[in-house]
Amino acid sequence: MKRLLRAIGLALAWAAGGIVGLLALLALGFLVAKPTETVRFFGQFAGKRPGHMQLVPGSPETPLPKASLGESALSIESLQAALDYGAETGSDALIVWRSGRIQLEHYYEGANENTLTSTQSMHKSVVALLVGVAIADGHIASADDPVSYYLPEWAGDERSAITIRQALWQSSGIDFPTFAFGSLGPMMGLLIGQDMRPTTLAQTAVEPPATSFEYNSINPLILGLVIENATERPYTDYLSEALWKPLGAGDAWVQMDTAGGMARSYCCLDIPARGWLRLGLLHLDNGHANGRQVVPEEWIAAIRTPGPNNPNYGFLTWLGNEHVEQRVYNSKATLRGYHSEPFAADDVAYFDGFGGQRVYIIPSADMVIVRTGALATDWDDARLPNLLLAGLK
Repeated sequence: MKRLLRAIGLALAWAAGGIVGLLALLALGFLVAKPTETVRFFGQFAGKRPGHMQLVPGSPETPLPKASLGESALSIESLQAALDYGAETGSDALIVWRSGRIQLEHYYEGANENTLTSTQSMHKSVVALLVGVAIADGHIASADDPVSYYLPEWAGDERSAITIRQALWQSSGIDFPTFAFGSLGPMMGLLIGQDMRPTTLAQTAVEPPATSFEYNSINPLILGLVIENATERPYTDYLSEALWKPLGAGDAWVQMDTAGGMARSYCCLDIPARGWLRLGLLHLDNGHANGRQVVPEEWIAAIRTPGPNNPNYGFLTWLGNEHVEQRVYNSKATLRGYHSEPFAADDVAYFDGFGGQRVYIIPSADMVIVRTGALATDWDDARLPNLLLAGLK
């Protein structure tokens, strides 16, 4: 039983959006109804992470400047308050960048600069960056190209009208699986199955594109396949050469459904906290890193421009344009993102991974904040940015 409960916990750690509570109920309900099948299904993942972790080679890590005590661009009180909130929420790492330097880099008990935390859906925002690089490289002609140009499985029906831009906005109109009691179902296959492709490609259009915002995992999975087909290279290879190595970061890992299979491009990019800082700095520096333009400046601006159906969402990246206390992910989700108050700056963009995995980018304050760690289900998105913005010198 302990082995099963640990396996269910691992499955929960890979869940995204509003499926987390449903997954727990499903697993427990299915255990009662079909204990042998449930133990076999979840038990195969006990003590290890599901799927295959594929190396994404980086380059030798270039050092980032750190502020000395006399150079601090934030008050000691604000930094201490941020550290305390990190401790309260079971964090592994907290890094704060401002005014061209790391102002704070702290690792909590049991973690260090090499710790890999499961950062959940923050990978989605990396997919948005990589699509822009593929366009700049000439592999994709335009964000307004139909997805079906690069994914022939979508060419013969109403899905042929969906553009890459609409998928980036999470406004494609595509359906996405949810859980059903008494069934391990297609969503479980996306979470921990060994062949995601049939489920991904089988989703049908349920409304015209750009009708509504529906945050889900199918859109980034489809965009991962578009990148592969357009570049004629495995997703992880192109991610390494086109984006990751130019950042001057160490190695990363992406979870595949199986060795040589399909990348879980909706989640499951494992890199240390400093790597997430570099991605935040890429945004802050308008796509520039290590003396070169890695992502076009206009693409960074497009990522940070709201789509037509959600003022707080650009290209697979959340925005803080309008305060909503209970942020809705999609029409099927019960999970909400909590914002106790408006952001203290009006230009916040952020990567959102379930349970408080975050990269906040605040250009007006020349600030990036990275938090990784335990799944904090009561995470307050306003807390860290506002604590630190209040301490600006």
